Amino acid sequence: MKKLMLSVLAAFLLVFANADMAFAAEGENIGSELSLIFVIPFVCMLLCIAIFPLVAGEFWEKNRHWFVILWSLLFLIPFAVKYGMGNMTEQLLESVIGDYLTFIVLLFGLFCVAGNISLQGDLVGSPKVNIILLLIGTALASWIGTTGASMVLIRPLIRANKWRNRKVHIIVFFIFLVSNIGGCLTPVGDPPLLMGFTRGVGFFWSTSHLLPMLLVNVVILLVVFYFMDSRAYKKDIEDGLKPELSDDKAPLKLVGAHNIFFLVCIVGAVVLYGILNNSFGHEWGIHLYGEVYLTFSAIIECVIILLAALLSFKTTKKEVRTANHFTWAAIEEVAVLFIGIFITMIPALLILKAKGPELGLTEPWQMFWSTGLLSSFLDNTPTYLVFFTTASTLGATAGVSVLNGSAFIATTMLQAISCGAVFMGANTYIGNAPNFMVKAIAEENGIKMPSFFGYMAWSCSILVPTFIVDMFIFFNPFA
Repeated sequence: MKKLMLSVLAAFLLVFANADMAFAAEGENIGSELSLIFVIPFVCMLLCIAIFPLVAGEFWEKNRHWFVILWSLLFLIPFAVKYGMGNMTEQLLESVIGDYLTFIVLLFGLFCVAGNISLQGDLVGSPKVNIILLLIGTALASWIGTTGASMVLIRPLIRANKWRNRKVHIIVFFIFLVSNIGGCLTPVGDPPLLMGFTRGVGFFWSTSHLLPMLLVNVVILLVVFYFMDSRAYKKDIEDGLKPELSDDKAPLKLVGAHNIFFLVCIVGAVVLYGILNNSFGHEWGIHLYGEVYLTFSAIIECVIILLAALLSFKTTKKEVRTANHFTWAAIEEVAVLFIGIFITMIPALLILKAKGPELGLTEPWQMFWSTGLLSSFLDNTPTYLVFFTTASTLGATAGVSVLNGSAFIATTMLQAISCGAVFMGANTYIGNAPNFMVKAIAEENGIKMPSFFGYMAWSCSILVPTFIVDMFIFFNPFA
């Protein structure tokens, strides 16, 4: 593997050495002419994530970073040869600095701070308790983000159900509700909605316009969960399993509660980023290359988040992290895999951005499924922006005023795009970053989670029918 990597790297350096062709394609609309062949490394990256943990798990854990580098270079080198080093450099910087940097800093900050909060005491994982925890997490997701809510509640949920054998479904429904669907009510909840906020959508617009969709999904999923969990719970009891309770039945208490302040600081940093970005634009910052800027709004956000994470660690006893079984493995896995995903998905996003308006998507139900299905495999933020921009060109004369009042998006259309981007991130492990983090933490605690395709079997059998109900209730194609 290392020899192969050196060969690919040598080819990459050779392209740099021949940089006289670097600006050959400067100014061209690359996405409109980009071949689907350039998407192959992205597909291969996803297949590696899906298959290797099944057939060679230990090998994958030790070598996944090499595969990330390999597939990234196998996209970057041909792209540089075809469209010039200048275009390749600009696209790479836009992905890594413009998107990945703030993405991973936010995840890192929330992961650190949430790891310093521990819910201790006797909490028994019964169907009733599990539903209460899922409801709390779903409610929190819109106000501290899906990542924040997931990191705060996944460990108490795992601890409450530690005594049970049948508990995979509990984690799966946690991903459905807390890591995804619950984040639809504010721009803080999920990054796509933050992008809408920076483009003129009101902060509380999603609170009032997406609440009915949230309630329908929560009711359907919790009813299904209750029947599944009740059946599993009875089987665990019949097998002679009992919860491990302390002799004095310790009451519930929140240790490290002061870290809630740091969570609020992180949420405030995200909101501040949106406000500053909306006020000053993407060119308010340090010019890096071409049209790429490291914006001051991003710098301010990252500094606040990292400072909050540092102070959280400095002010919290190590025993709290020990009680949470805190390790760096989950965030390390997400950081490594997602930089590969962000880089290799560049051509898919370029094609989508160039050809999105040509897809003939003029109905809300079409936008719902198109945004959702692509958000299941691509980053849902740029996918949301592509269809947001497409919707703004459809000539609506009423609805939501966006882009500084220069366009309108029909209300139902924006609801469809928002729901598709937020809800359907739950369809795969890579649809939303908290999905992978929750999976990793569950596996650290001895829960054998479904494979990539195994998880999709869950989502196809439970989520997709739920989304079909959403379509007929809110975006009826026959209306």
